[in-house]
Amino acid sequence: MPRAAGGRPARIAVADIVRAGRELGMRRLSVKAVAARLGVTPTALYRHVDGRWGLERLVGESILAELRLDDDPEHDVPRHLLSFAMQLRAFALRHPGLVGYLQLLFPRGESGQRLLAAEVEALGRRGYAADAAIVLSGAVASLAIAMTASQENSEAAEVADADGLTREREAVVDRLAQDERLGAAPTTLPQIPRAEYVRLLLTASIRGLVEVCPPGRPVAEMIADLAATGVGV
Repeated sequence: MPRAAGGRPARIAVADIVRAGRELGMRRLSVKAVAARLGVTPTALYRHVDGRWGLERLVGESILAELRLDDDPEHDVPRHLLSFAMQLRAFALRHPGLVGYLQLLFPRGESGQRLLAAEVEALGRRGYAADAAIVLSGAVASLAIAMTASQENSEAAEVADADGLTREREAVVDRLAQDERLGAAPTTLPQIPRAEYVRLLLTASIRGLVEVCPPGRPVAEMIADLAATGVGV
């Protein structure tokens, strides 16, 4: 590593940690890995970050700071929420490992709070109170993040062992084709590209969410309505 006058190790700054962390990526992020990349001991990092959690927050929020959500004023609530979900998904896919950061806890820092506030404001312009906007946008974001995480896991498996995964998929297809209880249904289902499937599933989910949580409906009433469904089952 670069050394200052007298042979002493050069000091690191928070910006150095962020840079090294982003170069590693969220998947490979750790105090030990960042320290090694910077040529310092983990102790040197602890002077700037509060362990693994602080490092994740520092790097994760740095990435999230680049996300700007477009809000088309012509979009009604379902179209707006679908656009929100697809933008979030696309951004997460461009930054492998970010979904894990988002799944664990959100918001965890200033950048996450900015995104939440922007979405609350966007839904507020469509008639939602702040509490309902938080619930609705949070539900949609959770769906988008979960689907993105599933895609990341699948892509990681393909990279690790593409041949093995192909054999597993073929075995599943064969097993379903031989199941008399299912008949010909598995072979007649349309083959939908992943991105389009995600869009369709999000659209269906958003329609249901907006139906139960329309503009102006109190959150407590919505929760009571949902809680009453299936009581006694």
